[in-house]
Amino acid sequence: MRLLLLGHGRMGQLVERLASAYDCEIAGVVTSRSGLDGATHFGHVDVAIDFTQPEAVVGNFRRLAARKVNMVIGTTGWQRDEPALRELAERDGIGVLAAANFSIGMAVFRAVAEEAAQRFAAIADVGAWIHESHHAAKKDAPSGTALMLKAAMGQAGYTRAIDVSSTRAGSIPGTHVVGFDAPAETMTLVHEVRDRSVFAHGAIQAAKWLNGRRGWFSMQDMLENLKRG
Repeated sequence: MRLLLLGHGRMGQLVERLASAYDCEIAGVVTSRSGLDGATHFGHVDVAIDFTQPEAVVGNFRRLAARKVNMVIGTTGWQRDEPALRELAERDGIGVLAAANFSIGMAVFRAVAEEAAQRFAAIADVGAWIHESHHAAKKDAPSGTALMLKAAMGQAGYTRAIDVSSTRAGSIPGTHVVGFDAPAETMTLVHEVRDRSVFAHGAIQAAKWLNGRRGWFSMQDMLENLKRG
């Protein structure tokens, strides 16, 4: 399977390093300097993996959708353009898997947080919060994952305010805490990443699953499909 890498920062380099372990070949690497214009010299591409910047996502998407290339999007901060990109994906008949976090553990963590939110929603005096910590170089705060968790908890029925806070320090790969506080007790759920390579592994697994599919998918879609066998 041939992968096109969009972005060659830390995540792009990790995907490049790990691809061969998944029987994947890197067809090419696109950076902000090289751009996607005239990218036909990469030859056949099965799936593109985007770890760029929010402002680059729409342009990359338009060019690759026109070439019928499926896309895995790990960049965050572009979600205001999602409705338009969904229309493009449907029009051009491509598959897209977009996620704020490609950790398999985080996908399970989200499901657990949803279940807890649904149960605590019925108890009026239980408050909720999310705190996330990342390395000092991470630009967006709160993280896309924290916002995803907040949205998932709301969709599960927890309609009260959810306080979201962030820490940016040192080299923290990523920690997310979901908490629920009642008058006499507190419950916390914690997901902690020890190595950023978990995101690269997940992105490649997502690309392999997406190959040949059409439609707009999430990590939850992939895991449910794999669970059903």
